[in-house]
Amino acid sequence: MISPTSSKAEMVTQGKVHVDSTEVVEERNSGGLGCFGWILVVISLVFIAATFPVTIFMCVKIVQEYERAVIFRLGRIVDRKPKGPGLFFVLPCTDNFVKVDLRTVSFDIPPQEILTKDSVTVSVDGVVYFRIECPISSVANVSNAHSSTRLLAQTTLRNVLGTKNLAELLSDREGISLGMQESLDEATNAWGIKVERVEIKDVKLPQQLQRAMAAEAEASREARAKLISAEGEMKASRALKEASLIIAESPSALQLRYLQTLNSIAAEKNSTIIFPLPIDILQNFMQKK
Repeated sequence: MISPTSSKAEMVTQGKVHVDSTEVVEERNSGGLGCFGWILVVISLVFIAATFPVTIFMCVKIVQEYERAVIFRLGRIVDRKPKGPGLFFVLPCTDNFVKVDLRTVSFDIPPQEILTKDSVTVSVDGVVYFRIECPISSVANVSNAHSSTRLLAQTTLRNVLGTKNLAELLSDREGISLGMQESLDEATNAWGIKVERVEIKDVKLPQQLQRAMAAEAEASREARAKLISAEGEMKASRALKEASLIIAESPSALQLRYLQTLNSIAAEKNSTIIFPLPIDILQNFMQKK
């Protein structure tokens, strides 16, 4: 007896096998040139053999170490892989090829006027570093990989920064750059492009907002300075209170402090020395009167 779950699993498996086999057949059929195509290839080979000394310069091509060549034979990619580096052979009548540079390319993102999440308008620019990872995908899946990546970087910058506050934009540039890199890399993967690095260069604020932020920062610094000064005065008053209590316990300590003050004044070579008059003496005279 066959359970319904096993029958469903078999149906799904058969469906997958059918889809996979269909894709394999379509891939094999897409790779063939057909009867007429092979006839043209044979004619091209005969032409090359007939004019061998001359056509050898038309058939042999060279690509550099950092380049790859994607060859199209009668409109189809040959061997589904790029050629190079070094020498490779093409048929002059049926083949054409496209050179692809694999080196890292950098470009500047033009300044973008962006409205942040907290409704502040800022102007942001950046720089993107990318390279072509799959030459066939960069040629067959997109008409101009470099231009498409530039346009996508501009829209990605606007979309990502539109979800951030101004404080996050100013303080978390590294996290924003990493998020942009992941988003761009995922979007350009089908084009055979690898985004290596994204950096935010400059964030320009309106002049009015800059003045407001400067005034806020100055007020904050002044408030902190007043708090520090008040704390210092409070600590000084506590120290003076403790000192007065100690001096009150020992009257001779006040006389020693008085002599120490005279010594410090004399050390500065002043011509005038002020002698304090004890208030207790005046009180005695006032009581007699």
